Formats: sequence, C-alpha cells, structure tokens
Amino acid sequence: MKNKIAIQMDDINTIDYAFDSSFMIGLEGQNRNYDLFYYHPNDLFLDEGIVKASGFFIELYDQEGSHVKFLSDKTEVNLNDFKFIFLRQDPPFNMHYITSTYLLDYLSENTKVINNPTAVRNYSEKILPFKFKQFMPPTLISQSVDDIKKFLITHNDIITKPLYGNGGEGIHRSNKGYLEGIDVSNKYLEMPIMAQKYIPEISKGDRRIIFFDGEYVGSVARIPSHGNIKANFHAGGTAEKTDLVFRDQQIVDVLGEELKKLNLFFVGIDVIGDYLTEINVTSPTGIKQINKLNNVNLERVFWDKLEAKYKLV
Repeated sequence: MKNKIAIQMDDINTIDYAFDSSFMIGLEGQNRNYDLFYYHPNDLFLDEGIVKASGFFIELYDQEGSHVKFLSDKTEVNLNDFKFIFLRQDPPFNMHYITSTYLLDYLSENTKVINNPTAVRNYSEKILPFKFKQFMPPTLISQSVDDIKKFLITHNDIITKPLYGNGGEGIHRSNKGYLEGIDVSNKYLEMPIMAQKYIPEISKGDRRIIFFDGEYVGSVARIPSHGNIKANFHAGGTAEKTDLVFRDQQIVDVLGEELKKLNLFFVGIDVIGDYLTEINVTSPTGIKQINKLNNVNLERVFWDKLEAKYKLV
C-alpha cells in the first residue's frame, strides 16, 4: 500500500480558507510525503463490493485563493489502496451522509477512516451528549410542536435548532410565551428539533474544545456578535483565546476516555458556561484558530497521534 490518503469533502474550490480544518490535515499529510486524493461524497460508490471513488490527485498550498492544484484529470480509484480516508463533508446529516458511512464500512481493515464511519453513523452529534447527561442543560428532542411548547412553558427561555443541521443555521431563541422559527399550526415537524434551556453565558461565547484520540489538545472561545445568539464561526462568531474554565476540565476528563472507546478520533465539543451542548464528530473545525491564538500546530499533533496509533512511525 502506497503512502496515499483520500479526503471525502465538499467542493474543495469553495472551502472557507480561514476556518477549514480539512485543509490543514491534508496539508500536513502532504508535508509527510502522503499523496493526496480528493473526492466529493457524490462520487463515492460500491462496485461489486469494492469501495471506489472518482476524484483528483491534488497538491495543497498554504495560500488563500490559490490553495489547491489538480494534478490529474478525474480518476477512478480503489479506496482500499489508501492508508487513510478522512470523512470530512459538512452536515446536514441526512440519508446521503448516512449512505456514505455504509459504503465506507466495506473498506479493508488496512484502510483507516477518520472518523470511523460506523461510529459517525451511530453517535449523532446532538444526541451523543445524552450519554453525558450530567453536563447537559435541560434538553428536549422531539418532532411534536406540542412537546416543544410545553418545554418552553417549563423553562420560559429556550433555544431551538434542527437536530441534523450545522453552522448555526435554523437556530432560534424563544421566550415571552411563543415559539420563534417554528410553524405552530403544524402538529408535527418534518424533522426532529432539539430544544435546550437558554444559557445566558452565551453572551460571552461558547468554547470549542478539541480531542484527538480521546486526548484534549486545545480550545478556542467563539464570541457571537453583539445581540446574536450564534457563536459558530460560520455564523459570524470571532475567535478568542481561552483555557479550560468552569466545568471544562471535568467534562474533558469524563468525555476523553469514552470518545476513545467509541473510536471517534477527531472530535470537537461545544460548551457554554458549565454546559455541554454538542459533540461534533462529522467535520469539526477550530484547528486554525487554536493554532493562531496559542502559537501551536495542532495538525502536527493530529498526525503524530494518528501515525502512532496505527504504528506508522
């Protein structure tokens, strides 16, 4: 097997250069003499039981606006010939996403997918925190508008968001007795909604805390713009340096060991004040901001741990 890695991700030409962690992982892999292959999730397929993809061999450059060079025409490859596949497309976590995890499950054990596709499929980002309920704010997941209304009456001030969304889309704050962003004329929503008691500390931001193979490696505070409830970088949040504060160390100690057991190598959790709100296992970001604020190179730490785990050093 050659030193080849593949990155399954959205259109590489339109990545958000300022925030994209997939790019940093790929660039460091390139620096370690791995050949890079990129393909879009739509171009993953199963041919007579063999997992294949159509895509491009590429070269990456740490230069905004000219960050990728295509070295080949569109080429069909057998993904079993690669050492690592990085499952990095963004949610929504829909049937298309789930199907890609089914297909990747058919790879040889010699090819490692990060994160493990079975684990990604089994541990939904907004549901997995219930495994650590002691750190969560009051939370409801339901497709029933009546259930969400009752939750609002109980807690007075709540946040609602799509269960399988990302990037801050569809997040609303509801108080004063009526629901924002939800058609209350419907008895049932098309998809489940997560509702959580509003955490006032969001005005001071949330914290993205990064784990590699169950070990805490860094964190960054994401500060929402004035009057905004969304701290996500894609929703306009700004990065500030932070240490582990409030209950962060306790959360890290409990989650780290469990994340490693679950075979979730690269995870980013979200914490507001004392509360764990999400466990991001699909395509977490934050590497670039932590690097810049702390003068570190988390992509090197990532690869050191990955190669050591699979005995490649």
